[in-house]
Amino acid sequence: MFCDQCGKPAGAAGVHARCADRRVLEPPRFCPECARRMVVQVTPTGWTARCSRHGERTSR
Repeated sequence: MFCDQCGKPAGAAGVHARCADRRVLEPPRFCPECARRMVVQVTPTGWTARCSRHGERTSR
């Protein structure tokens, strides 16, 4: 598993405290399954993030 904010392995760099803070306000930028950069679209009602291998995630 990978961090959805920085793309590094989830167990690396401690607890990812900065990433946890960013996660509250920002959509994921990296796929937590493969660490690929995702295509993110933010709208007034939420966000969608799409990985080319693992599909789409939404805030809804």
